Amino acid sequence: MVVYSEFRRKPIVRHVAALAAAAGLMAATSALLTGCDSKTASAKSAPQAMLVSVVKTGQSEVPVIGEWVGTLDGYVNAQIQPQANGYLVRQDYREGTQVEKGQVLFDIDPRPFEAALHQAQGQLGQAQAQLALAKINVGRDTPLAEAHAIAKSQLDNEVQQMAQAQAAVESAQAAVDTAQLNLSFTQVRSLITGVAGQATTQVGNLVSTQSVLTSVSQLDPIKVYFSISDSDYLALVRKARHGGSGLLEGSSKIPLTLTLADGEIYPLKGHIEFVDRELNAQTGAIRIAAAFPNPGNILRPGQFGRVRAETEIEHNAVLVPQAAVAEFQGQQQVYTVAQNHTVHVNNVTLGPEFGNSRVVESGLAGGSLVITDNLQKLREGMPVNPQVTQSQPDLAQTSQLSGR
Repeated sequence: MVVYSEFRRKPIVRHVAALAAAAGLMAATSALLTGCDSKTASAKSAPQAMLVSVVKTGQSEVPVIGEWVGTLDGYVNAQIQPQANGYLVRQDYREGTQVEKGQVLFDIDPRPFEAALHQAQGQLGQAQAQLALAKINVGRDTPLAEAHAIAKSQLDNEVQQMAQAQAAVESAQAAVDTAQLNLSFTQVRSLITGVAGQATTQVGNLVSTQSVLTSVSQLDPIKVYFSISDSDYLALVRKARHGGSGLLEGSSKIPLTLTLADGEIYPLKGHIEFVDRELNAQTGAIRIAAAFPNPGNILRPGQFGRVRAETEIEHNAVLVPQAAVAEFQGQQQVYTVAQNHTVHVNNVTLGPEFGNSRVVESGLAGGSLVITDNLQKLREGMPVNPQVTQSQPDLAQTSQLSGR
């Protein structure tokens, strides 16, 4: 019995030892695999730095540009009205064309005025004949009166009659002049040089001195009317006074730029021509008229445009590209690169536009690296790999961009 028991125990012990060794080997292998997987997961979870383009901001003197909507109108607009009553018999101009000062535009039937002229001329002839007779009588009786051959009172009456005849001649001459003037009024002429509009009365109509036949507008130069705020007006006045003159006298120092309805910038500069005497209390704006050269009459009354002018200079202004500005819940934001190459979100207050850039009034310091792309993917503290593409344009470059 004893021998049998010993014999059976030894195989069991060897089997248990083998199982323990196998379990240890499996545990070591599992630990090794777990360590490798942990390192791989850590490597996968580490964020990679995003490649972004950045611009280094600087500080410069930036002219503040004001822009206002303007309406074009003729420099002089003349309504053509006749100075005589009658029927229109002819239209002597082509509508929409250039007419010169003194050019005949319409003809009114002249026959009644010709008849009145002939009548006045006949009365003038009678008065001249009476004057000639009075002169003859005075000339004949003067020596007789001196010789006491006739009474002195007779000569006095003849002298008086000659004076009356002279006055009658002058009156008749005035009537002739008036009749000639009325006859000339049958030719309706333009009082200015400009573009004549459409005729409002047709040939054959009866017209009076109250009728408006057409309008003529002087278009070179042409006026642009626009309204500016009180603050913009004061800024323009300060700028003009800085040059040692008033706003109208120093208007040449404030060149105006006109942008047409199709977005094209008019090549010729304008100047301030007129400032209204008062501020509109309802709108808080004051009306200003600018004059622009208009060779070829390209610009026409009734058109709209945007007038731009430099109102003041903003010193040490920080500029950022338009592409670098993002908006989040109504707040303007700019993303910059911190020293540890991570993203920092800056809430900024933006000023006026200047070319392709915006002036930052607060929230951003000069010299910052501003990110200009991939703004939707950026978050606070995200690692980035900044690539400087360009510096912020200097003042001269920006001026060219703004179309000044």
